[in-house]
Amino acid sequence: MSVRANRIIQLTGIVVLLLFAGVAFGKHAKLAKDLENLSPGAQVNVIVRFREHPGETHHQKVGRAGGMLRRQLELVDGAAYTIPAAGLEALAALPEVDYVTPDRPVHATLDYAEPTVKDQSVLSSNLDGTGIGIAVIDSGIEPVDDLKGAGPGKSRVVYRESFVSQVQSDDDYGHGTHVAGILAGNGNRSTGKPFKTTFRGMAPKANLIDLRVLDATGTGSDAGVIAAIERAIQLKDRYNIRIINLSLGRPVFESYQRDPLCAAVEKAWQAGITVVVAAGNFGRDNSFGNQGYFTITAPGNDPYVITVGAMKTMSTAVRSDDLIASYSSKGPSAIDFVVKPDLVAPGNSIISTIPTKSYLLSNYAGNRVPLSYYLANAQGGMTSPDYFRLSGTSMATPIVSGAAALMLQQEPDLTPDQVKARLMKTATKNFPPYSTATDPGTGRTYQSQYDLFTVGAGYLDIGAALRNRERAPAAAISPVAAYDPVTSTVYLVGSASAVWGTSAVWGTSAVWGTSAVWGTSAVWGTSAVWGTSAVWGTSAVWGTSAVWGTSAVWGTADVTQGE
Repeated sequence: MSVRANRIIQLTGIVVLLLFAGVAFGKHAKLAKDLENLSPGAQVNVIVRFREHPGETHHQKVGRAGGMLRRQLELVDGAAYTIPAAGLEALAALPEVDYVTPDRPVHATLDYAEPTVKDQSVLSSNLDGTGIGIAVIDSGIEPVDDLKGAGPGKSRVVYRESFVSQVQSDDDYGHGTHVAGILAGNGNRSTGKPFKTTFRGMAPKANLIDLRVLDATGTGSDAGVIAAIERAIQLKDRYNIRIINLSLGRPVFESYQRDPLCAAVEKAWQAGITVVVAAGNFGRDNSFGNQGYFTITAPGNDPYVITVGAMKTMSTAVRSDDLIASYSSKGPSAIDFVVKPDLVAPGNSIISTIPTKSYLLSNYAGNRVPLSYYLANAQGGMTSPDYFRLSGTSMATPIVSGAAALMLQQEPDLTPDQVKARLMKTATKNFPPYSTATDPGTGRTYQSQYDLFTVGAGYLDIGAALRNRERAPAAAISPVAAYDPVTSTVYLVGSASAVWGTSAVWGTSAVWGTSAVWGTSAVWGTSAVWGTSAVWGTSAVWGTSAVWGTSAVWGTADVTQGE
């Protein structure tokens, strides 16, 4: 095998068309592109990253450009300001300023799910997340019965803090409580007689740290998320926070190396916290002929984090009939072409906890769970006040976070890279070449191909991950896809320091080589459905970073998307 063959994996059978042309950054090198063409009198919320830790002098200089400090973001050597658009050029001209982005909005993106990813050995084990703290950065967590622990009224939500204003309850939207139930619900409200089904989360004795960043409509901002991540790092030792769950995201506007949201998740990773992020729900988007590829959202585009796509359990407890959810976002990432998602997990029609008063419960009556589904002798037409059904990569993400909690309970000294590498290597890699799904609302049919940009390293298998004792000796940075114009093929470029990268020791290793992590050609698909790979050759796609210019392609995710 040639040296080049050791360093790349050839990909065939995936056609990605040019989405749209644009420039990667604004007219001023320090201004993000989406700060262009604003009305001079408009007030803009921005995040400014400095070349050093900002102090009072920095804030005064921004003030002279018209900026008003809103929040310090020391984690990323930055701060959030409100500034008139007319002052942006003066702000970018300051030598202390490194890069300026808008304070962009972020959005929220267990009956069959638990046994699908847990085999009997896990279900019968004593692993339940005891002692592990999981920071849930979301819309808040209502202290429902399923999130209580031993002792009357004792909640496993051990800390809560809100980074949004004008809140009415612990979770006005309902998304965060649903995520928390998938993570750590203990099934109190569906256990014993007369219940016939128990809705239990992945790590039912884990502790939750509630860091609220989404408001009553499920919307927040980069600055709030960054501040919450910083707080999680500060509280890490106090609550043994080993995992951050981010079931939220927004479009990619620049390289992850410049994005302040990506910088924040990398800081958490470096602090020893495993960060698990939703891939996004844009896999059906073919607005520009891209077949849903290049739709991974930030910060899931960051190569350090674990990015999760969604599978459908097909309402069975076996994985052999499971299929990819057609809405699950596909890689590679915009701008940097990072290979994402890293793996997939159940995320479709997941039943979990919900606040009795919340936006989702009030506005999506069709997602209410019939009482007869889990309660014997229930009257027809009555719906559950405790459980709700949601679909999306937001629901798949806490399933992987819960799996990480069990791994860390079993082996507390695992690093985030070792958790990621082991989850990816042990993921099931048996998929059909293709599948189709029809949206019951529109009647439209979508076809999915099971390549690594759709399913990553495979389907979460917690039992296999817990039985595995191998420890990755290097970083588990997701590789980058690149185009070879000579052979008209796409290949993977790994970091020399990564466990599956280009180093002589690990690149061909049977344990951590690329074939062990991403599997055989069954994962990669074939060229039959897509024909030739000639489209990959366009310099507009691979030759420059001038691929993504506006947010028009992204739309807004529907948190209740189905098939």
